[in-house]
Amino acid sequence: MALTQRVPVARARAADAALLAWFAAQGWSPAPFQRQVWRHWQRGESGLLVTPTGSGKTLAALGGALLDGLREAAPASPTSRLRLLWVTPLRALATDTTQALSAPLEALGLPWTVAKRTGDASSRDRRLARQGLAEVLVITPESLALMLSYPETAALLAGLRGVIVDEWHELLGNKRGVLLQLTLARIRALAPTAVTWGLSATLGNLDEARDVLLPHRPGAPVVRGARRRGLVLQTLLPEHGERFAWAGHLGLSQLERVMQLIAGARSAILFTNTRAQAELWHRALSSIWLEAPGTLALHHGSLDTALRLAAEQGLRDGSVRCVVATSSLDLGVDFPAVELVMQVGSPKGLARLLQRAGRANHRPGEAGVVHGVPTHALELAEFAAARKAIAAGEIEARRPPRLSLDVLSQHCVTLALGGGFEPDALLAEVRGTHAFAALSDTQWAGVLRFIERGGQALENYPDFHRAVRGDDGVYRVTDRRVALRHRLSIGTITADGAVAVRFLRGASLGSVEESFISRLRPRDRFQFAGRTLELVAVDQMTAYVRKAKGLSAAVPRWQGGRMPLSTELGAAMEAVLDGPRDSPELRALAPLLDLQARVSALPTPRTLLVETVRTRGRASLFVYPFAGRTVHEGMAALFALRWGRLAPNTFLYAVNDYGFVLNASQPAPVDADLIARLLAPADLLDDLREGLNLTEMARRQFREIARVAGMLVPSLPGGAQRSARQLQASSGLLFDVLQRYDPDHLLLTQAVREVFEAQMDVQALTAAFTRCAARTIDLRQPRTLTPLSFPLWAETVRGELSTEDWSARVRRAAEQLQARHG
Repeated sequence: MALTQRVPVARARAADAALLAWFAAQGWSPAPFQRQVWRHWQRGESGLLVTPTGSGKTLAALGGALLDGLREAAPASPTSRLRLLWVTPLRALATDTTQALSAPLEALGLPWTVAKRTGDASSRDRRLARQGLAEVLVITPESLALMLSYPETAALLAGLRGVIVDEWHELLGNKRGVLLQLTLARIRALAPTAVTWGLSATLGNLDEARDVLLPHRPGAPVVRGARRRGLVLQTLLPEHGERFAWAGHLGLSQLERVMQLIAGARSAILFTNTRAQAELWHRALSSIWLEAPGTLALHHGSLDTALRLAAEQGLRDGSVRCVVATSSLDLGVDFPAVELVMQVGSPKGLARLLQRAGRANHRPGEAGVVHGVPTHALELAEFAAARKAIAAGEIEARRPPRLSLDVLSQHCVTLALGGGFEPDALLAEVRGTHAFAALSDTQWAGVLRFIERGGQALENYPDFHRAVRGDDGVYRVTDRRVALRHRLSIGTITADGAVAVRFLRGASLGSVEESFISRLRPRDRFQFAGRTLELVAVDQMTAYVRKAKGLSAAVPRWQGGRMPLSTELGAAMEAVLDGPRDSPELRALAPLLDLQARVSALPTPRTLLVETVRTRGRASLFVYPFAGRTVHEGMAALFALRWGRLAPNTFLYAVNDYGFVLNASQPAPVDADLIARLLAPADLLDDLREGLNLTEMARRQFREIARVAGMLVPSLPGGAQRSARQLQASSGLLFDVLQRYDPDHLLLTQAVREVFEAQMDVQALTAAFTRCAARTIDLRQPRTLTPLSFPLWAETVRGELSTEDWSARVRRAAEQLQARHG
């Protein structure tokens, strides 16, 4: 007996020594947080690791599995070699992760195979995954859900030792995270001894993030890794006597300064907030780029995968000097050679700025440096506010969705296809997740009716009969056509209506929205993928193009591209506008702030600034809650509704991240008492229902829900792609049928709920009303537009007919105001 105890101890010591020796050979020593995670793993404990990218998180998460492998004499499961699932949100991350995991395995002599199971995995990797011939499988949430649709997956997962969820913060706040919660619950049922670890950046709700990932392990450890990297934020400031634009610009006036920064760095990333802005900045840089064209690259989510991978590889090997990118490069792909990161325009969020700063000097212990490139004057204050808020430890929370019944319906069909499920057992499993802990018996019965018959209004249509309940009470999918369609639809990323852009004779470039292509005619030119292209023809959902000369061309716009100012950054901005001018940005902005204070007042955290200004003969009401454009949309709509009740009138409104403006068609007196009545937090939901076109908003939201729930037939491989118009028509018809004949359908109810929760962000809207109602109303009546009101005024004239370009009108008006005020 003593000998059998000594042998495992000896093996354990040898395994520890081997891992430490490998660390030493790299010139490293295991960090305390890495050892801590390894100890938890060895004890069979799950948890959440919070540490910056580049600090050693991969080895922290992998080390426990490595020690297990080094200590064991033989494989644990004869039916499947799979031991570790590594879940990653991006395919680009999967490639990097596969390489990072393979290196220590080879060096330590562990005969493990690392395979990748993503949408672009090789046939070899797919075969290894399908046959259980890889010990480590790097996989996306969608591919993991797809695995569960095959009956043999249960046997493949039987010997699983652990699951690592990388970049958990990126999945926490969306439906991809909900789908992953459900798949993890199924994995816990199939491999109950497997541990689960999440890897996350810092969040404002870390305990909640832990509980969402590990609902079965209340109070699981949260291991905080390396101290958060320092942030050095340097903003490009105006020269003495120079004025930045008040509104309506892309920051291209800073082109020369940006180019000087790039020239002094070995490699650089220039981040923008939208894909259209990335295309325009890439075009502007190309026009003055003196090096080989291939050393300047473009990277955003609508480009073809091959183009994005080429840009990433160029950053790694040094062949690309600068990449103009969007959030597609935010996540933790390692680029140690990148020396310079620039952010065009305000990042709109603190977490986003930290993430992007981390792309430079992507090495442990080194501060992240980012150069801010303001696109208009007030963004100087946003950069100053971001620096102070991050230094104070402020960071945004990401709130997890609940009761996404479209995702649950999809998951049920997946399990019915993957061998079947017994409803009572699955209900207990589903209620064990954070997302569905509050699932009612009525809702569960509705989900089962939906996957079996489509619901009350659709039961006579065979296309909606997907799962069949057998005599044994088990739900299964028996129709091969249903199986094919479902597997093609798995996932929650909705990208319908995208038109592929392809050279007439050559490669794919990516995709643009159908609404943009529909406005072009053959021979029209547009800018895309860093090229000026000429449209040749559109065939179904593919636009065929050829290269064109010149730079004057339209640039696609993508829906949903504008990011709202976060609540945390908005509050920080109010604080810096009210505080000492102790930063370079605020000192540079001093003349503009002095002008605002002279003709009106500056916002403060204690007051709500309201301005009434007469412009072109009509009164305009400007309100500045600093709550972001999404919240301001709801506030403006409610102000218009409530004001109209008190005095019938017609209102037009516009919003930006700082506030909103209402223009009344008839004269309407304004005083502090009126503003207080309009700000009352009571009856907010009822007023929203009355003031919004809720049916139309729910109809638009229903399209995404119907796609996720499997109500819309997907395009089949090799077949014609369905256009956005066709999809909208299909979902609109379903919406009308359900609303008329089955108004209590679970997905209709969800569509309305998501309008409030996702589109209107009712939680943030309620908080904004409550916060503003508690403040002192600072009502001012300036004689002219102010620096704060001018950008909102500019938004109101954007849609007016004029022979003059909008940006020219805005520039001319700003010059007139500046001249007037000296």
